[in-house]
Amino acid sequence: MADVPDLEVGYLLGVLAGEGHFGGDGRQPQVTLRMHTRHEGLFRWLERTFPGGVLYGPYHHGGRSYFQWMARGRFLREELAPLVDRHRHLLDAHTLGRFDAMCGTYRIRRSEAEQDRGVVGHVGGDGGAEAEPLAQGAEQQPEQENVEIRRRGQPVAGVLEVEAGPEE
Repeated sequence: MADVPDLEVGYLLGVLAGEGHFGGDGRQPQVTLRMHTRHEGLFRWLERTFPGGVLYGPYHHGGRSYFQWMARGRFLREELAPLVDRHRHLLDAHTLGRFDAMCGTYRIRRSEAEQDRGVVGHVGGDGGAEAEPLAQGAEQQPEQENVEIRRRGQPVAGVLEVEAGPEE
């Protein structure tokens, strides 16, 4: 997103400050923007300008018609959160509080190398996982082909254990 003009970054920040939600689903952070379908042009601009986000809709139910744009995963951690943090001085206290709460809850943190630049997120994207020490002699063992990833103790795919935070 380094090539996005400042005016467009400012517009995004304004829209997120006024209409966006900084939060998560209990497992991963997300930034959500939900607005009436009459704002379709704005959502199409978001799709073109910030293609890491995903546009859903239009939805029609309960007498409402709306689109929803969401930023999650690597795009949120490595691109959108650092972008918002670089311009945090432009945000009002309420929006900044919501952004900081999301970053704290989901461990989107300032890495030591990036603190001087005021960037949130870590390009390594460990998501708060902590490495376990290698067992004695483990470095001489052949690499395993099957890897098991666990979230909250439940196998997700084939020996990496990921500790989730309290809200994850």
